[in-house]
Amino acid sequence: MAEQQQNPKPTLVLLHGWGLNQGVWSDIKQQLAADFRILTPDLPGFGQNQQFPADYQLSAVVRQLAAQIPEQSYVFGWSLGGLIAIALAAAFPQQVRQLALIAATPKFLATPDWPGMRAEVMQQFSSALMVNLPQTIQRFLAIQAMGSEHARHDILKLRESIAAYPPPQAQAVALALTLLAQTDLRQTFAELTLPIVGCYGRLDSLVPVSVVQMLQALQPQARFTVLPKASHAPFISHPAEFCSWLRSVVQ
Repeated sequence: MAEQQQNPKPTLVLLHGWGLNQGVWSDIKQQLAADFRILTPDLPGFGQNQQFPADYQLSAVVRQLAAQIPEQSYVFGWSLGGLIAIALAAAFPQQVRQLALIAATPKFLATPDWPGMRAEVMQQFSSALMVNLPQTIQRFLAIQAMGSEHARHDILKLRESIAAYPPPQAQAVALALTLLAQTDLRQTFAELTLPIVGCYGRLDSLVPVSVVQMLQALQPQARFTVLPKASHAPFISHPAEFCSWLRSVVQ
């Protein structure tokens, strides 16, 4: 017992992506529970976290998140969660011992000098949200699994995992999409001094694998891994490979 108290499990924080909730981590939590104390907070307005700032500014989201996690946590952010994790590491460095990006980037919108989501795709999502939120989320799930060897199975698992939690608030989904489209944290990311790792899917249609080279240039000491048969949700499509990677990079 004394040894357990002296060497407690490290805290692993898993941040979900846009439109979803902590349910996406259900299987991963079970596989990693023996090694980590796992926290899976819902982002503001999603899942069980129904409180969100009216303007949904990144700084407000980060402050709320920082209050929920202990110091020296291993913070792994997927997609939008990765963008928020970068901001968290910059604003509250004492909270983040190591930053991990999972299919995430400091800038999601594509520009001539940066690979990412096309502006017209972002606009289509924004317009569709006003018409039918549930349908838009379902379409987003399908895009995330696109290219995977077992896309249909991956989509079903995603649907089942998030259905166990309350649906997102429409306003929060729209505001989070705006955040995703307008945020550029490349300079912030380049200035981070903590250990950084990343896991990406070669078949990802939302965050092109070509972004890995750009990230490496901004953070030469970072360690990035590309799973050759994974898409945007490698922890869903390739959970064993993902957990093996996660255990190998925690430092």
